[in-house]
Amino acid sequence: MITNPEIAIVGLGYVGLPLGMQFARSGVPVLGLDIDSKKVDAVNAGQSYIKHILAEQIAELTKAGKLSASTDFSRVKEVLAVIICVPTPLNKNREPDISYIIETGKSIAPHLQKGALVVLESTTYPGTTDEDLLQVLEAGSGLKAGVDFHLAFSPEREDPGNPQSVVAAIPKVVGGLTSACLEKAKALYGKAIKTLVPVSSCRAAEATKLLENTFRGVNIALVNELKMVYSAMGIDVWEVINAAKTKPFGFMAFYPGPGLGGHCIPIDPFYLTWKAREYGQNTRFIELAGEVNTSMPEYVIHRVGAALNAQKKAVNGSKVLVLGLAYKPNVDDDRESPSYVLMDMLNKLGAEVCYYDPYVPVIRPTREHPHWAGTRSIQWGREAIQTCDLVLIATNHKDVDYQQLADWAHCIVDSRNAMAAIKTRPNQVWKA
Repeated sequence: MITNPEIAIVGLGYVGLPLGMQFARSGVPVLGLDIDSKKVDAVNAGQSYIKHILAEQIAELTKAGKLSASTDFSRVKEVLAVIICVPTPLNKNREPDISYIIETGKSIAPHLQKGALVVLESTTYPGTTDEDLLQVLEAGSGLKAGVDFHLAFSPEREDPGNPQSVVAAIPKVVGGLTSACLEKAKALYGKAIKTLVPVSSCRAAEATKLLENTFRGVNIALVNELKMVYSAMGIDVWEVINAAKTKPFGFMAFYPGPGLGGHCIPIDPFYLTWKAREYGQNTRFIELAGEVNTSMPEYVIHRVGAALNAQKKAVNGSKVLVLGLAYKPNVDDDRESPSYVLMDMLNKLGAEVCYYDPYVPVIRPTREHPHWAGTRSIQWGREAIQTCDLVLIATNHKDVDYQQLADWAHCIVDSRNAMAAIKTRPNQVWKA
């Protein structure tokens, strides 16, 4: 256990753990705090619970005395900087749920030292840091923000599974409650991050993150809509995108899919639309994009029905294999994955549903789809594939042998263009 940590990072998930490791690699002793004792025990044992993070990397830092973890939030009193990296989901009414931020604030406030810096990294709506979190910290500590302690917001920019997503190399946007808060935050992040991008306020930093992910959400909605339009015209949208992206200016390629997944793009735009209503503003463009993206699973299931119908089969009673449970390729992150929505819809229509994902061998409990918890991935093999009436490709992992899939499967509905370069039989593959 580290006896002299310099910073505490609250939340050891897909954001907090890589960030803590980067600080530790940079020579800054890090104390990770989490309410999940399994994560804490894993870090202290030098083990990894995130697929793309190697256990050896964690073990190297723990053995060097640069990284340790605890469930004891009173240890915040040992540090002069706290970075909060906790989830910010939507509730059942698709409204922002900042309860994790608020509860974290309540947990650390009594132990906050005078002169300490608190930075929020969790994606949220403008005003969360300088209103909601500030009030909780001041009430629980008796200290005044901007006077007795520093407060800042710096949005996470983690991209799990992307080899180019190296924490130290990703420019870090930072906004402070006061100019002194900003300087304190810059000094902290400057120890581990190469490029800092200071902005005028916490709200500007919060808005920056929402713009980044709303930009992606809107453009994905565009190609999702064009996918349906071009399909009706007999045009392959993937061919069109690949041709368009050869233009060296004025175009950026985005790709359609079965729906949006992950903790950012399906959620963040709703944080902005919700907050905008407080100011009497309508976000019609963003909401329309959200409607298009959330309707994609219905389109995919329609294609499944058409593919089965061509075999003179109904969805009801058919065995359907959903290939890929993670929300994106080559990671084990299944947060907000559209695969769950597809499985629910197929199940409701009477299909016998199973899944295969080498990154998610067993489904973990989730807030939105707890009924799938404990379900295991099938074993990859000819017999298992051939017993299915249809295979629905929801996530295009590189570890899957798609030629084997083509050789074994009766019918394939491909929502990711994974079969484009694979030798298949006539009418075997249906694009969705």
